[in-house]
Amino acid sequence: MTKVAVVVGMTTEAACLAAMPVRVVCSGARPQLARERAERMVAEGATALVSFGIAGALSPGLEPGTLILPKTVVGPPTPGQLSGPVYEVDPAWYHRVVALAHARGLAIVDGVRLVGSDHAVTTAAAKAALAHATDPVAVDMESHVVAAVAREHGLPLLVLRAIADPADRAIPGPALAGLGPDGDARPLAVALRLLAAPWTLPALLRLAADSQAGLSALSRAVQCLGPAAFLLG
Repeated sequence: MTKVAVVVGMTTEAACLAAMPVRVVCSGARPQLARERAERMVAEGATALVSFGIAGALSPGLEPGTLILPKTVVGPPTPGQLSGPVYEVDPAWYHRVVALAHARGLAIVDGVRLVGSDHAVTTAAAKAALAHATDPVAVDMESHVVAAVAREHGLPLLVLRAIADPADRAIPGPALAGLGPDGDARPLAVALRLLAAPWTLPALLRLAADSQAGLSALSRAVQCLGPAAFLLG
C-alpha cells in the first residue's frame, strides 16, 4: 500500500485530516520548511505526496469555501524567466478524486491551475499581477515545493485546496504574524501587531471568517471523499 504524506501550512488544516490514513506535517506557511518536511517524509518512507489546505483566490468570483482540485501547479519564476516550472498532478489519482467528488455530490472546481509563491501575496493588485503572469485561479505557499519534491523523487502528487481570501481582498499586515513555524496560531503576536495598526481590525476579522469558510470546506471534502481519496494501491 502506498504511504501518503500530506503537507499543510497550519495545524487547523492538519486537524481536517485527523481520521485519514495519512501522515501530516505542517510548514507554518514557510516554503523552505515545506520542502524540508516533505523531504523528511520521503526519507521516512512516504511514496506519495499531497499538498492540502487553504489558498488565496486569483480569479474573480471564487468565493471563500470554494474547493479546488488543481491539475497543474506553477512555481515562481526563476531569474530571467517569465514563468516558473510547471508540475502536473498524478493523472490517475486526480481523475479518481474527481470521480469520487462527482459521485458523492461534492462541489469542486477541477482541472485548474494553481501557482505557488515564496512569499505572502497580500494585496489585490499583487494578486491581479500574479494572475496575469501565470493564469492560475489561486495561490498558496506549499504546493510548488511539494510538487518539486514529488517530481525529484518520482512520486505521485495530489493537490486539494479551499479558497479563503477572495481575489479582491487584501490580507492585513497583523495577520502575517499569526503563524509559527510548526503551523500553530500565535494570537498574541497578532494582537501586538494590531495595537500598532488598530484600523486593520475589520479586515482581520473578515480574513478570519474567510479562513474559517475555507477550513470548513476542507473538512466537508475530507468527510465526503473519505479514506478512498488518500489510498493508492
